[in-house]
Amino acid sequence: MKGILIKSGKYFIICFILFLFFNYFIFTISNVTGDSMAPTILDNQWIITNRASYLFNQPKRGDIVVIELADKTYIKRVIGLPNETLNITDQQLIINDIPYSQTFLTDDRSFWTHDVPNTLIPDGHYYVIGDHRRLSRDSRNSLGFINQADIIGRAEFIVYPFSDWQVIY
Repeated sequence: MKGILIKSGKYFIICFILFLFFNYFIFTISNVTGDSMAPTILDNQWIITNRASYLFNQPKRGDIVVIELADKTYIKRVIGLPNETLNITDQQLIINDIPYSQTFLTDDRSFWTHDVPNTLIPDGHYYVIGDHRRLSRDSRNSLGFINQADIIGRAEFIVYPFSDWQVIY
């Protein structure tokens, strides 16, 4: 009996350590608060973040990333990449002097709330926005450019409520 308890305890400890490893280094489950990413991700939905997604790759335009800044966590969409020039004029996003179509925006929340002058994104930094432009704190206002070191991973799935389960694009 004592041998079974010791063996079970060892398995429990190993499983717990593996869980902590995966949760910290590979995948994290977190609750989204706020509607800055609506309609893509809504308030009180739970997402899985792939922490390993950028170990060997860089964030791409359109990726939804999870960011940690000053002990706060944000979820935003990458629209500007390092060393690009970006501006927003008359509701049009322009990247390196080329108008950019935003296929991920579907309703009136998508409108830019104000123009952004020609802006050079520094090396190693990203320009991020929320899909719900009017509610979002992002690179246009309070967050500024996001250092790649502050991006903890890419949002991959909505997992709760279960009726909302989906892959995030």
